[in-house]
Amino acid sequence: MLRSNREKQQAYEFVSIEDLVPQDHLLRKVDKYIDFSFIDEKVRPLYCTDNGSPAIDPGGVCTMI
Repeated sequence: MLRSNREKQQAYEFVSIEDLVPQDHLLRKVDKYIDFSFIDEKVRPLYCTDNGSPAIDPGGVCTMI
């Protein structure tokens, strides 16, 4: 469906991952007891160092929870 420009969203919503994942969620327990730092070594060769945008650190995603 074609919409006019007047219907554009005019507000932003900021969401925190802390607010999305309940305190008693299984992922919080897993993150507490398992060290995921080995992932960096495993995936580093898969990323290009001199072309494209910088990649998001896969280990950093786990530590945001």
